[in-house]
Amino acid sequence: MTRITYLERRNATYYARLDVPLDLVGHYGTTTRKKSLRTKDENEAKKRLWPVIEGWRAEFEEVRARREITSADKAIAVWQHYEATIDGYDRKQRSMPTPEQTDAELQRIYRRIDMGEITSDSFSGMVNSYTDYELMLRSRIDDANLRARRLNALKGGLTAGDVRLIEPAAKEFVARQRLIVDTGSEEYRELCVLMTRAEIEGLQRTLERDQGDFTGAPKDPIVKPATGIGREAAAPGETIMELFESYSRENPNQIKPDTLAQARRDVGLFIEYVGSTFPVHRIDKKAVREWKALLLQYPVKATETKAFEGMKLTQIVKHNETVKKPTISTTTVNRYLSGFSAFCTWLTNHGYIAANPAGDMFLKKSKEKTTKPFTVAEMNALFKSPFFTGCQNDEAPRFWSKPGNVLIRDHRYWVPLVMLYSGARPAEIAQLGVDDVREDRGHWIMHITTEGEGDKSVKTNGSMRVVPIHPELVQLGFLIYHAGLKKNGEKRLFPSAERNGRGQMIAEFSRDFPRYLTKIGLKEGRGLSLYSFRHGAADALRRAGYLDEQFGFILGHTSGTMTQRYGTLPQGMLDQRVELINSIAYPDLIIDHLRIDSRTGTLAEDASPAREI
Repeated sequence: MTRITYLERRNATYYARLDVPLDLVGHYGTTTRKKSLRTKDENEAKKRLWPVIEGWRAEFEEVRARREITSADKAIAVWQHYEATIDGYDRKQRSMPTPEQTDAELQRIYRRIDMGEITSDSFSGMVNSYTDYELMLRSRIDDANLRARRLNALKGGLTAGDVRLIEPAAKEFVARQRLIVDTGSEEYRELCVLMTRAEIEGLQRTLERDQGDFTGAPKDPIVKPATGIGREAAAPGETIMELFESYSRENPNQIKPDTLAQARRDVGLFIEYVGSTFPVHRIDKKAVREWKALLLQYPVKATETKAFEGMKLTQIVKHNETVKKPTISTTTVNRYLSGFSAFCTWLTNHGYIAANPAGDMFLKKSKEKTTKPFTVAEMNALFKSPFFTGCQNDEAPRFWSKPGNVLIRDHRYWVPLVMLYSGARPAEIAQLGVDDVREDRGHWIMHITTEGEGDKSVKTNGSMRVVPIHPELVQLGFLIYHAGLKKNGEKRLFPSAERNGRGQMIAEFSRDFPRYLTKIGLKEGRGLSLYSFRHGAADALRRAGYLDEQFGFILGHTSGTMTQRYGTLPQGMLDQRVELINSIAYPDLIIDHLRIDSRTGTLAEDASPAREI
């Protein structure tokens, strides 16, 4: 499968790169957008990349949202402007001074005269004192005169073909409805003329109302209720994505950064369906239901597949009817809905929508487990394969399955083995610091925590825990590896383990490892992955006679407490954990060839000349 990259390097400088959607190539006159990220550092380039990509995507959506003006748009403009003219009059009349307010102002002037604040000695003082009163008396008359003068000016402009008076209203309508109208075009002038006639009718109604006649109706045949529905756009600052950024900053549930970034992409995919100008209050069950129906047909890794390059959600789903790529699982659909639903709950709590339309949209999970543990035969084949015994090159996954003299001995080697003998999650292991592995009262432990140096995270607070080091890991050379790093002054146990742009630790390796399993013939379809080692450890504990509730805490399946943030345990509790971990065993598993002689630091059985990485 060809992967699409958004990062490009030229002359040591990194550039953002995005293919222009096929339907917009004609508009832009090019097939690709590129922009320098102004850095030669890859990590910094990745930080700067996504704002540029998201900005381009928003721009594409904005261009798509614009459209040619139709006769229905003109009819809507006429009726809306007519109603706005009358509504403006009604609001203004309600704000006019009442007789009671005018009398009160006059009484205030009399009191000031009685107190000597206003005297005939100062003519200008007397005039100024009466100004507000005079304005209150004349406000309705002056307003009526202004409307009458504007009415006459509009009629004169209509006769002379002068549309300058109505242009501000016409431009505002065009912008609000995202219409493509050239200000010098005939379409634009026609819109101005029609809106002028609408305002003339509206002003005539207001003058009738000044005389107490509220029965008037439009006489111009074009001024009538529109049969079409105007396209509503979000108010400035209240687009769905703008509100998501407010939700992200508030982060009421203290969601982890990578989960929040995933939710941003989930919401972005919803916006891709409804449009970037879709008003937030229009998010309802119908919109979510239609989006979910598309998700059920959405191909796996669609954005990384060449066949769907430059396409939007609906186009991808339609095109997949031809290319027939596998679609995402029920679990993945629910993940999209989960991130979106959490955002909708926040919208509900803040009054943007009445209820969460995605709350009960989740699909029933399949009872069949998607991840299965390795059989002993599969593990024997895996640990005898080139990835563990020596491959051609460690720089690209395509070389892992080819036998050679390069030994991979970084996080990619240790994470599977530590998972096998601890049940820990891959990211928990990969982020360990050198000081997180230490001896405590005669037992070597791993402290899985967010404390210490580095950007650490755990799935839940209950995931912070102390896990003893299994004796088999010691025989495999784990403590020798640890001692070497400590001697060299390293802070992290696996210095080359990295987070991706979404903040996920060793995400690339987690993706590449199942592909390696497929390449060596151990995997077909779904089932085996890095997490198979974690499942295997749980099964090993069950084989040893423990119930799930007796060992769940060692896998990080408990609720968090402050105690779990610290790495010192009473001896009895530590002994209990040692007993649990030491009970993990795999009968007939053959890994003697991977063991290290503690005296020489070399492979115990095979003094292989392989070069260690």
